[in-house]
Amino acid sequence: MDTTTATVGGLLLALFGGVLLLWCAAEVRLRHRVRRVGVSAVATVVAENDAHGQLDSAPLLSFSVRPPADGPGTGAGRIAELVLTRPRGHTPLRRPERFAPGASVRICYDPHRPSRAVLAAGEVGRAAVTDLLWSALAVSCLVAGAGLLAAAGN
Repeated sequence: MDTTTATVGGLLLALFGGVLLLWCAAEVRLRHRVRRVGVSAVATVVAENDAHGQLDSAPLLSFSVRPPADGPGTGAGRIAELVLTRPRGHTPLRRPERFAPGASVRICYDPHRPSRAVLAAGEVGRAAVTDLLWSALAVSCLVAGAGLLAAAGN
């Protein structure tokens, strides 16, 4: 293999692997933080009219949130806000049947950014396996990129 090709390929693989590994770590950290300090709620899966939205494996969820107690509008006159969002970290190939429109799903959301929601721990199937597979792909790309760079250096 040409030295230039090996160098460019190695750099691209190593860059892709590094970015993917950072993204995986950030997503896992975010989901764990929201589950640990977030607010628990029950969301309803919403039917989607958009053809592209129906192909997304993460369901569109609807739930109401109360404004924070320390913000403006504290007191009896507080009005709940309706939030439409997709949960973070949900990556199966097909949407499971339990996420049919109208189904209730337990979630946790960030009280400061309610659109940042994750499925509750009991609702997640094999999240750890999926996270490990993405991390393994990232590490593999890093190792392959480093191997190409080492081969180009010799």
